[in-house]
Amino acid sequence: MAVHHMGTYMIRLVASSMFAAALVAASAVAQTTPAFKMSGAATREEILDHTLSAYRGRSARRENPQLLGSVTCGYQGWFTCPGDGSDRGWHHWGKGGDFRPGACTIDLWPDVSELSEAERYPTAFHNADGSPAEVYSSLNATTIDRHFAWMKEHGIDGVFCQRFAGEVRGAHGLYHFNTVLNNCRASANRHGRAWAVMYDLSGLGEGETSVVIEDWKALIGRMRVGRDTKDKAYLHHIGKPLVAVWGIGFNDGRRYTLDECVKLIDFLQNDPEYGGFAVMIGVPSYWREMERDCVNDPRLHDVIQQADIVSPWAVGRFGDLEGAETYANEVTRPDLEWCDDNGIDYLPVVFPGFSWHNMNPKSPSNQIPRRGGKFLWKQFNEAANAGAKMTYVAMFDEVDEATAIFKCTNAPPVGESTFIDYEGLPSDHYLWLVGQGRRLLRGEIPSGDALPPRR
Repeated sequence: MAVHHMGTYMIRLVASSMFAAALVAASAVAQTTPAFKMSGAATREEILDHTLSAYRGRSARRENPQLLGSVTCGYQGWFTCPGDGSDRGWHHWGKGGDFRPGACTIDLWPDVSELSEAERYPTAFHNADGSPAEVYSSLNATTIDRHFAWMKEHGIDGVFCQRFAGEVRGAHGLYHFNTVLNNCRASANRHGRAWAVMYDLSGLGEGETSVVIEDWKALIGRMRVGRDTKDKAYLHHIGKPLVAVWGIGFNDGRRYTLDECVKLIDFLQNDPEYGGFAVMIGVPSYWREMERDCVNDPRLHDVIQQADIVSPWAVGRFGDLEGAETYANEVTRPDLEWCDDNGIDYLPVVFPGFSWHNMNPKSPSNQIPRRGGKFLWKQFNEAANAGAKMTYVAMFDEVDEATAIFKCTNAPPVGESTFIDYEGLPSDHYLWLVGQGRRLLRGEIPSGDALPPRR
């Protein structure tokens, strides 16, 4: 970090802390102990004591939300900035800790125009007028609360909070994602939205699903996830609290085994102390026939039949309107029939577009164009026409792969790195469109190729 930026970051950190403290007193948006300071010297026990506790706030809901009939989004929550208290620097913004023109991993730039000064972090990028381009931190409780307010405004039911198993075994990752979990829980309750935990197994080695089990014990024991009667925002399914496990059956060289996944699902469902949950699993698109992106192992079907919900990952599996229709006919419809025959619920994935050029320069910028929302709307229509009763949107805040639906700018920084935008549409266009997708799935508006009129 350049020396002349240090003072700015310290001022922002103090201002942000004071502002967050005021919010805690007023509305219980965050539940943290100001005396704690994250550093490399912090022990795991100190982090758990500081970040995990039962819910102490109020809720806008009287009963827990249900997955059936909902439209939920994945919430990465993995962005940090120097001076935000995470001690992680530019996590997930840059490459190797460096975030500057020519060294970044994002293809969309978030719209921070509504964020307060304490929520914005200046970068080495510059806007067309020469001013420093700014981003946000996922650790800021005020910013997370703003995201949930956007969900409420546009009729989006809530999120699955991504919990990266490979990250939470380390001190900094544990602090980071515990803080995000706390902020999401508080804001979901405050705005009447839903939240649930989704474990991402990516990066685990053989035998390492035990990391999830130990982490889950901490969430249950200290946070009372899914069991806290004051937390009316936690997502339920078939009368049980819901937890998701993503990354089962992919043929991309994962080292944890299907047998481990069976034990993990059984633990979450049936353990006398930590179980009692409905389990959703994220699997490859072609799980049913066990081809293309899927392992060719019949035991995968045993794992799937053990779960309560199956959700195939569709991002990047097609790239235009015709491909979306073909995918629905060849994958979604027969998947739904298989699940109906086997007593399993089905959660299809939809996505607005895709681009990860800055992360992978050999990949073209704007690889899967959004077409003004027509690409996403086509997927909503196909899912509804196939008989889907709920959908999962990938993702709410994923600017790395440009699948984000939250507010992004049409005036990204200029210079060496190339960014895409929302094609001149309002920054809340995709928030609004996902809300319309929810109405479509509920039969409140008719299906059709044309986007619904926006009043």
